[in-house]
Amino acid sequence: MSSIFRISEAASLAMHTMVYLDANRGRTASAKEIAGKLGVSEAHLAKVLQRLTRGGYLKSTRGPKGGFVLNAGNNETTLLEIYELIEGSLISNSCLFSSQACSGSDCIIGGFLEQMSNQLKDYLSETNISSYPNLYRSVTNGS
Repeated sequence: MSSIFRISEAASLAMHTMVYLDANRGRTASAKEIAGKLGVSEAHLAKVLQRLTRGGYLKSTRGPKGGFVLNAGNNETTLLEIYELIEGSLISNSCLFSSQACSGSDCIIGGFLEQMSNQLKDYLSETNISSYPNLYRSVTNGS
């Protein structure tokens, strides 16, 4: 059986990291800082940061004052783009089984599962990382 919605911890970290960096635009944030703010493992976050950097969404700087910043123009990046970078294409589910078990016309779930999948995809595609400007605004940012 498949899960109804699959948003892995890695995809969630990627989306939250991008929102965090957008809210603190213009300032470099370390993996340690971001992990502390999100309350997650720095080691797991580091892997996600590598994928975001390889995907062209972030720029990384090494060294004691190093860290991560958004690449220019990425504040319009949608949550769906970030999700799909980490997880691959978001597929709309219409059945809990990997192959459809019922005829579809009399499914015990009805069209509910497909509706919910489509709503999630619509939400992620219509929401960009700059939609939450104050969610992770840092006090050190002067705001």
